[in-house]
Amino acid sequence: MNLSSKQSLIAIVVLAVICLFLGIQLFVGGEKFKDLSGDYGRLEMDKEQVVFDLEKLRFSYDTLNIENSMMLAEISAQRDKIDGLITNVKNGNWELGKAKKEAATLRVIMKGYIVTIDSINQLNQALTEENTAMRDRVKEVQVKNEKLEERQENMEEIIEVGRVLQCTGINVVGIRVTQTGRQRETARADRVEMIKVCFTLLENKIAEPGNKVLNLRVTDIEGKVFLTNNDEEYSATRNIDYSNDRLDACVFYSVDTETNALVSGEYTIEILEQEVVIGSSVLNLR
Repeated sequence: MNLSSKQSLIAIVVLAVICLFLGIQLFVGGEKFKDLSGDYGRLEMDKEQVVFDLEKLRFSYDTLNIENSMMLAEISAQRDKIDGLITNVKNGNWELGKAKKEAATLRVIMKGYIVTIDSINQLNQALTEENTAMRDRVKEVQVKNEKLEERQENMEEIIEVGRVLQCTGINVVGIRVTQTGRQRETARADRVEMIKVCFTLLENKIAEPGNKVLNLRVTDIEGKVFLTNNDEEYSATRNIDYSNDRLDACVFYSVDTETNALVSGEYTIEILEQEVVIGSSVLNLR
């Protein structure tokens, strides 16, 4: 074999060795690339899972319903922290393991909020029921008080009415005075100089004892009231000392024969204690 043939053989062997080496390197590199590709894929999947878990956690925080201002501020701060984690994980600025630990911590905190909120809601419900029961009780007491007040007012009215004197046995006659000063009954209008009204005040134990003002009102058929002197309401007035026992009394109306002479007809006679009518009768004159 000449020199040229040897050199060609050596070149072929070297070239084969180089090709074999390159093939081996290419195979090893391909396997490493496959491993790296698999690791990158798993990393992306883990990243997406962490983001998904954080977004679910963020939604869970959004569903928390509380009116306590302090807890609202805390929950808002936790939501902001979750938003920051999501942004950092998406941008690759955080280690996934660290992000998972943070998410787990936030999840535990959220469960604590849920327990606290549930306790607050139960307490609020109990307070609401208690307040409702208290309002019902207050309303019931108010109704009872109103009934008691109404009963008290009725009792006071009954007592007030019961304190008014009552009279019975009313006897009304016309009187003429003889020349000797004696009183004679008469039914003739032109001879009547006085109207005598006698009656009996009944026993009344709840009336105020002491001085009582009794008024007499004489009215003709046309409604004209016969007045005495400057009295603008009554025909006569008498004061009596009442001691809650039966008492016989008389009141006289003196007829002014010159200005208020009586005429034939029917006259209404009313006896009043102050302004309250306690008895009435009629006087017929011919």
